[in-house]
Amino acid sequence: MDTHSGTAPALDLEPAARRMGELMDAVDDRQLSGPTPCPDYSVRELLAHVLGLAAAFRDAARKDLGPTTSTPPDSALPVLPGDWRESWPPLLDELVTAWRAPAASQGMTRAGGVDLPGSVAAMVVLNELVVHGWDLARSTGQEFEADEASLRSSQALLAPVDDDQGAESPFGPPVPVPHDAPLLDRVIGLSGRRPDWRPGD
Repeated sequence: MDTHSGTAPALDLEPAARRMGELMDAVDDRQLSGPTPCPDYSVRELLAHVLGLAAAFRDAARKDLGPTTSTPPDSALPVLPGDWRESWPPLLDELVTAWRAPAASQGMTRAGGVDLPGSVAAMVVLNELVVHGWDLARSTGQEFEADEASLRSSQALLAPVDDDQGAESPFGPPVPVPHDAPLLDRVIGLSGRRPDWRPGD
C-alpha cells in the first residue's frame, strides 16, 4: 500500500462512521442480494466486509493484534452474521472510540495482514468508511454525503504521486474524472469507481 501521503493531523472517524450507520440502518432485507460497485460483492457481502473491517481496525487501533488484524480481506467471501443489525451500532462506536485514543496513531500496527504506521491505518479505515459508504448508498438507492475532512483524507491516500501516475489504488485502477468535478466524485474516481454508477450498470 502506498503511504506517500505523509504526516496527517489526527482524524476523527465519527462523521463517516455515523453516516455509515445511517445507511446500514436503512437497508431493507430485500436489497441484500442486490449488486454493488464492488464486482465480487452483493449488498450482503458489502455489509459483511464493513463489519469485518470495523472489527479489524478497532483492534488495530488498540494494538490488539490477532486473527482480526492478520487476515487479508480477500482471503474469503465475507459472510453477514444473522445478528448484523444488532452488532453494527456498538462495533462502529468502538471503532470511533478506539481511534480517538492518542496511542492509536502512534507506532506500528497491523490490518488485513499488513504492517503499517498507526497514522496511515487511521487514514485507511476512514477511506474504507467513505468509499464503502458511497457503495452502500448507491446500491440501496440512498443519498450519500461526506464531510470535507474525510474526503480530503481519502484524496490524499488514494491520489498517485507525481512520478507514479499509473499506480492503482487499493480498490483498482482510477477512473478519470474532470478536475472541476465535486470532491466526492474525484475521490470515488480515484477509488476505481464510476461516480455515475447505478445498479444494473
